[in-house]
Amino acid sequence: MPHRSEPTYYSLLGLHPSASAIEIRRAYRELSKLYHPDTTNFPATIAIVKFQQINEAYATLSNPERRLTYDMKIGYSRFGVIQAPPDLNRPVSHSYDTSKSAYLDPTDRPLSSGEIFALFVLGLTFLGCLLLAIAIGLTRGEAAFHSTLVQPTTIIQPQITTIRDAPPEHL
Repeated sequence: MPHRSEPTYYSLLGLHPSASAIEIRRAYRELSKLYHPDTTNFPATIAIVKFQQINEAYATLSNPERRLTYDMKIGYSRFGVIQAPPDLNRPVSHSYDTSKSAYLDPTDRPLSSGEIFALFVLGLTFLGCLLLAIAIGLTRGEAAFHSTLVQPTTIIQPQITTIRDAPPEHL
């Protein structure tokens, strides 16, 4: 890379030009927290300028087409850096390591407060439904259990009298 008087976008973010999308995103987040004009301890004029530079660098480096154009502008070639991954000849039985993916990184961001609240409400709803089912089962289950234990009543059969059994005054 040729030496320039102004810093490159990579040096603004503290990265090497071969940095991955995840590394670029992490560096941007850390620096934007550090230099954000509302949360920094730096003077406002310095913080605003630095924050704008970091935003411009991230906007360029996070877009693949713009990054390629920028790399050619500063004289950096990705083709000389591309190497075969060390696990290229691994057996197929091994599972894919998702930590190398820019889109499936589970540590990319924590849950937001809204997501945590939604999970909390979902858990309370599940617990409430479970307790309600148990309460209904206990109250109605007892009533159903007692109704099956009712003593059977005796059936009274009417007496049928025939003509020959009838007293003579009825004939």
